[in-house]
Amino acid sequence: MNILFMGPPGAGKGTQAEVIVNEFGIPHISTGDAFRLAIKQGTPVGIKAKEYMDQGLLVPDDVTVGIVRERLQQSDCEKGFLLDGFPRTLSQAEALEDLLSGLGKKLDHVINLKVDRNKLLARLTGRRICKSCGSTYHVIFNPPVQEGVCDKCGGELYQRSDDNEESVGTRLDEYINKTAPLLNFYEDKGLLRQVDGEQEIGAVSTEIVSILRG
Repeated sequence: MNILFMGPPGAGKGTQAEVIVNEFGIPHISTGDAFRLAIKQGTPVGIKAKEYMDQGLLVPDDVTVGIVRERLQQSDCEKGFLLDGFPRTLSQAEALEDLLSGLGKKLDHVINLKVDRNKLLARLTGRRICKSCGSTYHVIFNPPVQEGVCDKCGGELYQRSDDNEESVGTRLDEYINKTAPLLNFYEDKGLLRQVDGEQEIGAVSTEIVSILRG
């Protein structure tokens, strides 16, 4: 089963991805992880991507597509995958379609987590992250047992510098503007599945699993 996860920052994609990975035994592929793996392995496109990143430049679409192609060709993707963070634009969506066609694959579902903008602002500005293990908490919705301390490893929790209201608002607006055409693209193909991301976490998971098993 080949799945694409969509949703704005703070919609809960990471949390739900863990559920899907455990439920269906497929790898969660975020573009960030794919980039890091390609760079670590020193593949040609990984080296190319690092050149751009070291200069503080955006990695061109063709290099990003090359990294995604490499990742999807690995053995753990034979039974399917959960793609997250790519595509972000209509041109990338078209490139992904060509890429998958060339590999003899296709997307089965595009899951979009819908959350109200004001709720996303509250979620993101209250987010806290562990410096040691990267676990995520929220001061209201998912607080640690001891304030400022990670439940899992005892590490210090911090707030990302861009998790303030102004920065978060800009990120959300940029996401909405860029991805609206993508939602239309996948809806026209009959692949889009809209999920209410404002429900309790377990309810969101249940709905997604039901869609995928449907």
